[in-house]
Amino acid sequence: MPFTETTPKVMVKVNGKPLLEWVLRWLGAHEVRNIVLGVAHLKESVMNHFRDGARLGLSIRYSEHTVEGGTAQGFRLGISRYVDDEDFLALNGDQVTNLDVQRLARFHAKHRPVATIAVTRPNIPFGQIKMNRTQEITRFVEKPIAPFYCNMGIYAFNKSILEYLNETGDIEKTMFPILAAKKKLKAYIHKGHFITVNTPKDLAEAERELADVVD
Repeated sequence: MPFTETTPKVMVKVNGKPLLEWVLRWLGAHEVRNIVLGVAHLKESVMNHFRDGARLGLSIRYSEHTVEGGTAQGFRLGISRYVDDEDFLALNGDQVTNLDVQRLARFHAKHRPVATIAVTRPNIPFGQIKMNRTQEITRFVEKPIAPFYCNMGIYAFNKSILEYLNETGDIEKTMFPILAAKKKLKAYIHKGHFITVNTPKDLAEAERELADVVD
C-alpha cells in the first residue's frame, strides 16, 4: 500500500518494469522457461502485460484462483491444472534475489523430500543495541544479520505435494507444519542477497539492487 490499491503487487514498477517481470527474467536466466502464473487480484493487468510470455522467451499459462483461497488454493489449482513434471519450482513472485534455482533443484532432487524451502538469514531492519547489566549501551550494530533463518517464499516441490495442500489457507500455516512433522521438508540455505517487496522501503531497496542489472 498505497500502490496496490489499484495495481497487483507484482505489477508495481521497479526501475520502470513490473516487479514480476524482474522475477521472470531471473527465472529465464536460470533456464526456467515454462511458467504457470497463479492470478487473482486485478488479474487482467498481469495477463494483458505478459500474455504468452514470448516477449521474454518464456511460455506462460495462467491459473485463476480467488484472493480468499490463499496460497494453498493458488498452488493447488496451478499444479493440478498444468504441472506434469515430477519435481518443479514454486514461488510467491515478489522476491528480488540472486538465488541459483538450478542448485536448489539439484539439492531437492538429491534429498527427495516432498518440499524444499529456500531459506536465508536476512538483515534485521533495525539497529541492534548491546548493553551491560546497568543498562549502559556498550555497542550499536546497524542492521545486523539475523541469527535465524527465514522462508524466502521460493520452493522445490514433488508432485505428491497435492496430497498435503489444503483447499484454502496459507501453506505456511496449513501444509508446512504437517510436512515438517512427517520429516518430508528440507531447507536449502541461500547466502546471497534477498529482498521481498512488501513496503515502499522494500521497493526502494529493490530498485537499488536492480539498478545495475543489464536488460
